[in-house]
Amino acid sequence: MKALSIREPWAGMIRNGKKTIETRTWSTKYRGKLLLCTSKSPERSFSGKAFAVASLVDVRPMTVEDEAKACCRIYEKAQSWILESLTFIDPFVVKGRLGLFEVDYEKD
Repeated sequence: MKALSIREPWAGMIRNGKKTIETRTWSTKYRGKLLLCTSKSPERSFSGKAFAVASLVDVRPMTVEDEAKACCRIYEKAQSWILESLTFIDPFVVKGRLGLFEVDYEKD
């Protein structure tokens, strides 16, 4: 499954339902299931673990209207990654990487 590492505190904002748009300075043509993982640093209780599966339904240039759902202000080259259908999973350790990466995980 495609996976994405997200730094804290933003991963926590996704976990608590406040953040539904992840932002990056790069885009992807990929759409579909995405395993969400927390970055290893800064070290916290969920650091370095997969925590949910979401559907990546769109990636587009960020707008001012996205700021509330992204939990950040618009910035240069920002791309809005629209996440829907968040499903929490039993956390497990994942060695994260930059960009999208593959993790051996299947969720029905």
